[in-house]
Amino acid sequence: APIAVEAVRRIDEIFAVERTINGRSAAERVAARQQHSKPLILDLEIYLREQRMLLSAKSDTAKAITYILSRWVAFTRFLDDGRICMSNNAAERALRGIAIGRRNWTFCGSDAGGYRAAAIYTLIETAKLNDVDPQAWLADVLARLPDHPAKRLDELLPWNWKASRPG
Repeated sequence: APIAVEAVRRIDEIFAVERTINGRSAAERVAARQQHSKPLILDLEIYLREQRMLLSAKSDTAKAITYILSRWVAFTRFLDDGRICMSNNAAERALRGIAIGRRNWTFCGSDAGGYRAAAIYTLIETAKLNDVDPQAWLADVLARLPDHPAKRLDELLPWNWKASRPG
């Protein structure tokens, strides 16, 4: 559908801006987004609303446009917060290993075992997202945990643990 092709082209322009600011500070990303992405987002919204009015409510394209427009605030939140990524690709990649092994995870022994497994997977993926070797981090934290003050547990979080390591 020509409408969908045009919408994807416009979204790709926004992703092109994201590619140029990848790795910059949150403040720099917000400034670039306000200058470059925000006008593209405003134009995209106008385009989608105009096209939606021309389509039958039962068409797949109209349903897709209605879906994004009903979530517009969430979709555009990245414009005002440089910490937020425009897409959730990183989160989906992190969950892929869990999704692939889903059948195995049904055999955790009990609901409590499932909750514990979910907590461990979360910790491991958090370490990976912070560029921390999960095995080294977990081994060190488990060894230090019995004598570590409870008020300072935040020091053992992957990003703080990494910062405290000799570099």
